[in-house]
Amino acid sequence: MGTDSVFVLLYVDDIVITSSNDELISFFKDMLHQQFHIKDLGPKKYFLGIEVARSSLGLSLCQRKYVLEILEDSGLSGARPSNMPMEQNLKLTDTGGSLLSDPSSHRRLVGQLIYLTVTRPDIAYTVNILSQFMHQPRQPHLDVAHRLLRYLKATVGLGLYYSTTSSLELRAYCDSDWARCLMTRLSTIGYCIFIGNCSISWKTKKQHTISRSSAKAEYRAMAVTTCEITWLSYLFQDIGLSIPKPVLLFCNNQAVLHIATNPIFYGCTKHIKIDCHLVREKIHKGLIHPSKILTVSQVADLFTKSLGHDQYHFLISKLDVRNLNAPT
Repeated sequence: MGTDSVFVLLYVDDIVITSSNDELISFFKDMLHQQFHIKDLGPKKYFLGIEVARSSLGLSLCQRKYVLEILEDSGLSGARPSNMPMEQNLKLTDTGGSLLSDPSSHRRLVGQLIYLTVTRPDIAYTVNILSQFMHQPRQPHLDVAHRLLRYLKATVGLGLYYSTTSSLELRAYCDSDWARCLMTRLSTIGYCIFIGNCSISWKTKKQHTISRSSAKAEYRAMAVTTCEITWLSYLFQDIGLSIPKPVLLFCNNQAVLHIATNPIFYGCTKHIKIDCHLVREKIHKGLIHPSKILTVSQVADLFTKSLGHDQYHFLISKLDVRNLNAPT
């Protein structure tokens, strides 16, 4: 078949096969038929709860049916919709409010929401917060979960869109809050990586160690994002895609940018010296190029804090997350 390749995505007994050569796909399926009893479902429309819509303009991924099942399972199908997943600047603790009489249903709900973040980066931060109180969920945690469900009802058709005309240029955004957790004073990192205008990787996660300054917290976020960019570059190389380098890595903290490009270690950076070496190595090799961005345009803010209505929806539009069921 020349230089053509076939790619197989396998999860238990569900398989997705793709290639730039239709003959190669047919050949591979015939090989499988000879060894196993398989059922060919044709072009992909539904896979592991993810609905797939394809056209000449692009590919859309959403979990509309899954969202409706969550709403029905929780008894909130008739609830009043909300335009925000979480109240701005809300801070939850593990001691405030009464304990839930039946924590198992809440844990089940949060588990369902975690899987929903596969195609819904807009709820990643809220779900991350809820998942931190699974051991002893309380009424305020359930209230946040119910508000998130009301937001999902208002945005049931929201999903990812990948345009066929998108470029192959990677760009990344990284951010961190500072000691926002009231119980541990740990910071939360967040990043989002795009290929062209399409978001392909995102994360919100609490840091493992306490940062004594906002610069250190954000530098750790830059280091984590750099590791993800490195992995993606290897992945694209393996599948035969050439990604333009360096990858622009946007950060809104001027001190972090100074540390990343300054070859001299100061005393204030000794606690993040390994991260400094990692980031500077990738800069030296030409993989990344840290760049300044205004806070108002920092997409990674979505993954580190609960924002106000206007800023939240402005940044959501930058993710190219679309309502696939909206009238055209």
